[in-house]
Amino acid sequence: MRRISDRYMLSVIVPTYNERDNIVELIERIEATLKEIKFEVIVVDDGSPDGTADVAKELNEIYGNVKVHVRSGKMGLASAIMDGIGLSSSEIVAVIDADLQHPPETLREMYNRLMEGYDLVVASRYIKSAGIEGWGAWRRIISRGATATAHLLLPETRKVKDVMSGYFMLRKSILSGVKVNSKGYKILLEILVKGNYKSVAEVPYIFKPRIRGKSKMDLNEMLNFLRLLFNLRFRTVET
Repeated sequence: MRRISDRYMLSVIVPTYNERDNIVELIERIEATLKEIKFEVIVVDDGSPDGTADVAKELNEIYGNVKVHVRSGKMGLASAIMDGIGLSSSEIVAVIDADLQHPPETLREMYNRLMEGYDLVVASRYIKSAGIEGWGAWRRIISRGATATAHLLLPETRKVKDVMSGYFMLRKSILSGVKVNSKGYKILLEILVKGNYKSVAEVPYIFKPRIRGKSKMDLNEMLNFLRLLFNLRFRTVET
């Protein structure tokens, strides 16, 4: 067991559902990447039947900084992220997918940018030195179209090229007094529109294809995204 501490410099939130095949590699790589700072990993698991939470608990026996919060069922990615933020011990939190499509090695650069004074750092697929592996033309068109639509309807998002990113780091203070209503995976959009931040930066990363497990992207997630755009545009939800 490497460390036990109640005071951390960074909390890394990992929402999971059926990610047993990826969670070991993910946490090993996070540990290697962030070994020079004190951090915790918070796994928020939606009752994965494949035993993801049990594996994460075993990893805590090795590293001593892995918290595991098991929920009663599939309650949604956005609420998992907010639950993780509520459980975090640090003022700085990061959100990363468990499926290894977000390379954990980018966390260190994101943290460095926060230390420069930024309030929000987005890992971006759409800036210089960034990119996407394994996507066909149709999926690229959908992603670019969704981003363009967000920029058109939500002026607050225009300073960020990858508003659809699910990989970001922030100071918790920017969420003070903010009610998050997102149902799906695009919580960053809501943070960009409602958050109390003054500065935002993007760092490049290469989005990787999923090697193990099944993608969570489906029609319901796309409908949730469209509902969120409408709600944020016309502010029909609480702020």
